[in-house]
Parts: sequence; structure tokens; C-alpha cells
Amino acid sequence: MMNRVSILTVLLLMGASAMGQRAPEKNIEKSVLTSKINNYLNKRVMSSEDLWKLGRVSAEGLSADGSILIYGVSNYSFEENKSEKNLYTIPTQGGIGKEFTNESGGESVVEITSDNDVIYLYKGQIWKKNLSGTSPVQLTDVEGGLSNVKLSPDKKHIIYSKQVLINKNHSKDKYVDLTKSNVYIYDNLDYRHWDSENDGRFNHPFVASYENGKIGEAIDLLEGQPFYSPTAPFGGSEDFTWAPDSKSVLYVCKKKYGNDYATSTNTDIYQYNLQTKVTSNLTDGMLGYDNHPIYNTAGNRLAWMSMKTDGYEADKNDIIVVDAVSGAKLNLTGHWDETVNSFTWSKDGKRIYFVAPTKGTVQLFVVDVPTNLNIRSLPVIQQLSNGQFDVSGIVGETKGGLVVTSTKMTQATEIYLFNLKTKLLSPITTVNDAKYAQFEETKVEGRFTKASDGEDLFSWVIYPPDFDPKKKYPTLLFCQGGPQSATTQGYSFRWNFQLMASQGYIVILPNRRGMPGWGTKWNKDISKDWGGQPIRDYLSAIDDLKKESYVDNDRIGAIGASYGGYSVFMLAGVHDGRFKSFISHCGLFNMESWYGTTEELFFANYDLGGPYWDKTNNKTFQDFNPIKHIDKWNTPILIFQGGKDYRVPVGQGQEAFQVAQLKGIKSRFVYLPEENHWVLSGHNAQVWQREFFGWLKETL
Repeated sequence: MMNRVSILTVLLLMGASAMGQRAPEKNIEKSVLTSKINNYLNKRVMSSEDLWKLGRVSAEGLSADGSILIYGVSNYSFEENKSEKNLYTIPTQGGIGKEFTNESGGESVVEITSDNDVIYLYKGQIWKKNLSGTSPVQLTDVEGGLSNVKLSPDKKHIIYSKQVLINKNHSKDKYVDLTKSNVYIYDNLDYRHWDSENDGRFNHPFVASYENGKIGEAIDLLEGQPFYSPTAPFGGSEDFTWAPDSKSVLYVCKKKYGNDYATSTNTDIYQYNLQTKVTSNLTDGMLGYDNHPIYNTAGNRLAWMSMKTDGYEADKNDIIVVDAVSGAKLNLTGHWDETVNSFTWSKDGKRIYFVAPTKGTVQLFVVDVPTNLNIRSLPVIQQLSNGQFDVSGIVGETKGGLVVTSTKMTQATEIYLFNLKTKLLSPITTVNDAKYAQFEETKVEGRFTKASDGEDLFSWVIYPPDFDPKKKYPTLLFCQGGPQSATTQGYSFRWNFQLMASQGYIVILPNRRGMPGWGTKWNKDISKDWGGQPIRDYLSAIDDLKKESYVDNDRIGAIGASYGGYSVFMLAGVHDGRFKSFISHCGLFNMESWYGTTEELFFANYDLGGPYWDKTNNKTFQDFNPIKHIDKWNTPILIFQGGKDYRVPVGQGQEAFQVAQLKGIKSRFVYLPEENHWVLSGHNAQVWQREFFGWLKETL
């Protein structure tokens, strides 16, 4: 492998040859050569601070003719510990990005009109600015601001959401004279969700007339009902869709309350008719998640994503199409052995483009929509993109292709043009290219292993900069969360594998049982088997990699969050000396106490089989319960825990740390009281990274 000196020599020779072909008075070649040499010699490894200096790119929308992309870039300030988001425009066929907004505070695009007016939300109000660069105009001035705004196609109506007090769960609402009290009173479940206490307020959709910023008297589509729309905790404006004729609006809602809400995933799509004021359930009898409704341009077809099984949040996601006139319905992807992430209609309405995980990546697919939805033949599904990258989302259709977002393990989100003829990606935005050019490259390769049951097990392996197979490197086994989340070419600002490799570690990421992209059976096989084959998959992957001469078998660690954190706790009791160090973030440690405190019980009921007092679930709560294997714990362990994590509540990390301490095991507890299941604050994230890598230096 070439070292720096030999590469420098080659560069010098190439430069001398090039200069020999040109007139000596032209010194530009020398400048270019010097710049290249200096750039190479000045390359350095990525640091955790670098990670937060990257711009975070979001695709906001396309102009009506598809020629202009509007996108957002969020930049983080260490001094202020917050991000600032501004909007930019750029031609989709290539060009230079131009600043579109620069006010303090983030802007989010609502829509771009046929007249190229960009309608956007800023500080809770609707603003307008033309792509030609006119001055921004504030359209609304609504007390309390607006959220999740969608304007009707004829611009005469608006739908938005706001919180409505339905139940007096908080003492200040129930006992108005006790203004200094802070007490919550509950008679049922759903008393908290994700990272928020349920104070009895629910997000409701409101419909009103709209005329150039003037909003009429609003109608609460869920008046008096204890239901959420947009859906909690992550639903947004995508849960609202206007019919193309502007006569009705769709909203997504799980119309269940209390215990029923906590144990079900049955969201439905409802249609509210503005003229008759009648609401109808378009997905009545469909028992799983139904969401993301989108009409085609003509308005005669409606499509949405649907899961079949109530309570199974990781069920196969299919695309359903219904004819708005005849009512004929067709599952476009029901015969396909994978799951859909997101989709969009083609402009002509003849096909649907979608993205889906496949074989360790997320790629772009297309399916034709039959003219006759009663057709018996199966719709043909074609994979369009292929490569060592993820196509994470579809922005829209433009001349010759699709505008998409894409990531790699070594590159955060940028926006690309996918050419439908050549099947190639061309970058539209290059927000972080200059920053990445400063970093030494980390190689990423795929690797197949035979699992313990003989199945092929795929892993991604990331190598340190200037990797030398003659040397030995400490190695990290990454355990993915979910548990049905795919390990693909995604980019994380916390579990960043480029950053880990840059600190000198080899990192292996197995696509163990439970991950989509390898068929629906592979995805389902983790349910009720958390501590079984998926854990054996992890051991098979690391045992195979250990055979390589460059892996230091005395310096192997296991890391992970959520189910990945559970996996770390589980491995701590069954690893038989394979690992020298463990790191668990918000991991499940005691399955009984976790079942008794987590909020989305549908997940626990499906994946674990039900409650711990049901003896048919003994395997889950005994054999596959990390706390039952602590007699074999003997390895240093670092435990991260968020104080506002209601998915995996704080007691899980506390119990695990207490066990390690009382057993005399080197251990550390990093408690983040203001964080949820994730780490969202920039300063807290820096502490997380420093503790993470500091622990590895101490123990590995």
C-alpha cells in the first residue's frame, strides 16, 4: 500500500509531466499541483466536533416545472447550543446554491405555487416569497402560531393543527385554584408517550376558509375527542392531504383512547367533506398502520401505505391504491417480499416510485399502476438504483429523472438527480463536500458470513484511515436498535461509523435477523426471539471477522442502543470472553420492569409475546432477559441513559449500573436528564461522544 511519501512522489512526477506539456509562463498548473499536495498532506481524521460542524441538509420542495430545488441547511452553533436553518435555491440540472432566507430561526416550506411563490412557515406564521427573489411577505398573524399547515389546491381553505384540552389530567387544569401545584392524575394508560407527559391536551386538525393570509372560523375535526392528528409522537403535515378538487381533506388518526391506544397500531385515514361536513373512514377494516395518503395529479386515484397486523409496528409496509370513483382497490406490493419506506406518484399518474431497504442499502424502485385496478396479474416492480449508498427519500420528478436525497456511511444527506435513463445519481447540492475533503477516508466494504443456522449473514465493515492489513486494530461490534431497523448506508450524527473508524477502530455492522431488506421472513424472525438467533448472528459475525489477522482479538468491544443496548446487556452474559468492553445506550435490561413501564405496549405485546405474568412467555422473560444472566457478567461496561426516555425508562440503565457496581465490575453511568431515547442537544452530544471514546481508550 502506498505511503504518503510515495504518493507525494507520484503527484510530483505527474505535475512535472503536465507542466512539461504547457508553456512555462503559465503557472496555474503549479498552483493546482501545490494545492493538491497541500490538501493531501493536511488531511486529518474526523473529530466529534467536526461532526457537528456539518450542515444538515433537508429537501423542501421543487418548483412547479421541476427546474428549481429549494432546500434547507441547518448549521449548529457551539456557542449558542442551537441550530440555525435557512433556505436555499438551486437549479435541479446543476448550478450554485443561492441563499433564499436568512432570518434568525428556522423556515419550513409549505408549498411552491405554480407562480413560483414559496409559501413557508416561519415562527409559526405563514410567509410568502417568490423564487425570483422578492422581499418576504408575512401572510398570517395568528395568536399561538400555526403548525402542520396544508393549503387546499384552490387556496381557499387551510388545514392546520393545534393542541386542545380534552381531559384535565394536570392539577392546574383540574383544580384551578391550586396554581402552584404540579400533579398528574390518570385513570388509564397513555399517560406518557416518548418524552412527554399526557396533560390531557391532544393535537387536533382544524379546517378554515383562507384568503391570502386571512383565516376564517375554524372547525375542529375531532372536537371533544381524545385522539391525536397528526399522530403522536412523530406525525406531521404528511398526515394531512387535500383532495385535488379542494372539496375534501384527509387526515390520519388512531381513534383509540387509554389502554386501547397503548395496545394498538390501528391508524386510519379519514375523509372530511367540506360541503356536507361528513367524515368517512377510507380504511375501515384495515387493522394496522394506514398513513401517508397521496392523490395522483388527476385526482382519480388515492394511494397510501398500509400494514395488515394490528399491534405489529414493523409489519410489511405495502402501497394500496384505490380508484376514487369506482372504489376498486389494489395492493401494488402485496406480492413483493420486502417493505416500503416511502413513495410518490409520477406526474402522469401511471406509476409510483418508492424507496425500500434491500440487501444492506435503501434503493429506488418503481411499480406501474394498472389502468384497471381489478386486474388479476401482479404489478411489475423494478429496482431502479443500485450501489453502495442509500436513497433515503424522493423529493419529486423533474426533466429526465427524480430528485432524491441520498446518504452513505461516509456522507451526510445531500440531494441528487437520479437519471431514469442512465440510472446514475448526479449531485445537486454539495453542502459538506469541502468539509469532507479535509478528512482522511475510511473504507467501507460488505462481508458475508455463515450464521450458526447456515444462513448467509451480511455485514458492513468500516476500516480506519490508512488501513494496513499488516497491523492489528481494536474492533467494535455494532448492535442495531429497532429491533426491526435496517443497518444500511445511512448517516447518523451520534452513532457515526466514519467517526468511530477515524479514531482507529474497525467497526462491523451485521444485518442480523430482524432487519428489513432480506425478505419478510428474515424481518419477522426476531419477534419473540430477541435473545436467540439474532444474538447468535452477532456472535457469528464477530467470530468470522476475528479470523482476520488485522483484528486484535484482545481488543474487541460491543456497542449499541435500544434493542442494540439490550443486545449488549445480553451479550455481557453469554459472550464467553469474546469482548473486553461494552457500551449500552438506553438498553432494555430487565424485561419485566421494562414491560411494566414502557408506553407503547403494542410493541411489547407483539415482539415479546405479551405480559410477563403469562407463563407462555417464559422464554422471553427468562431465557431472553439480560437480568437473568448477570451471574456471568465480568466485563467493563458503560451505560448511557436519558431521563426523559419513556420508551426505555430510566430504571433500565439504573438497574444495570447497580448490578455492575455491586458485582465490582468497572462501570460508568452517564445520565442525561433532559434527553429522551436520543441525544438532541449539541453540547450533550459532545459529552456523549467524549465519554464514548474516552471509555474505549480506558478499556479497549
